[in-house]
Amino acid sequence: MSLSRRRLMRLAGAAAALPVLPRFAWSQAYPSRPVRIVVGFPAGSTTDVMARLIGQWLSERLGQPFVVENKVGAAGNLAAETVVRSPADGHTLLLIAPGYAINATLFQKLNFNFLEDIAPIATINGTPFVMEVHLSVPATTVPEFIAYAKAHPGRINMASAGNGTLQHLAGELFKMMTGTDMMHVPFRGAPQALTDLMGGQVQVMFDTVPTSIELIKTGKLRALAATTAKPLAALLDLPTVGDSVPGYEVNGWVGLGAPASTPVEIVDLLNKEINAALADPTIQKRIVDLGATVFASSPAHFHKHIARETAKWAEVVKFARLRMD
Repeated sequence: MSLSRRRLMRLAGAAAALPVLPRFAWSQAYPSRPVRIVVGFPAGSTTDVMARLIGQWLSERLGQPFVVENKVGAAGNLAAETVVRSPADGHTLLLIAPGYAINATLFQKLNFNFLEDIAPIATINGTPFVMEVHLSVPATTVPEFIAYAKAHPGRINMASAGNGTLQHLAGELFKMMTGTDMMHVPFRGAPQALTDLMGGQVQVMFDTVPTSIELIKTGKLRALAATTAKPLAALLDLPTVGDSVPGYEVNGWVGLGAPASTPVEIVDLLNKEINAALADPTIQKRIVDLGATVFASSPAHFHKHIARETAKWAEVVKFARLRMD
């Protein structure tokens, strides 16, 4: 695919503004001061913890502090715009999550084009999801749930962590692929949604395994299936939604990006160091202990991944007629 005229002009302008340096001089001089990792999620969230984990590793390896800065607002768009407008010198990075792939279609008036204005650096982890129901729901399998939902159109309440979240879109994808009709009930975060799911005010939710696994293991919720392509290590006896709904798959993921015209040597250096972290047994254990999976990639592979996710969720956003401004 050819680069857009806008992207070419941005790259050309950035190149003209750079001083003439020998090849790799940028990476050898980098970082020359503290690096910001801008996170569009609250402190203490799983994504925030991942940013701090990788930030600590990069600080130790590259000799400068990598400091997490939480800029919560506009579904992550405030954080993204902060990074897009920052100098493309590798000293301001963005923690990337699926919300940015969703927002590309969900928001009609963004001040940036995520695929063009952010350079993906590396993925860090994947986060599996699980389809779970209140114990009163008379279904123990996905086919039984689909039959129950079709017999009660519009009467099943589907919880999510908020409008436009991956939990929400996971449910809308399920509705789109199964022809079921469920009422979406958004909450201000997963904890509130799970509380009402346990109380029976809502009947079904698609949520991350880390936040739900103890509720499932203690019998407070019933898991029907994992949303991953393969069974989960943490819940080996659980089938996948895709076993009954071919092609259905939802995964959370986290990675790092930078302004689009960041020198490739800096992007490659950061990718190399992040992948070294993901190969370290201590870091791997920390990620697994958080209920996630290690997810390493090259910058090119990460860009393709974001592009695929953007196209996938665009279909779901249009199906559900969602819009946020």
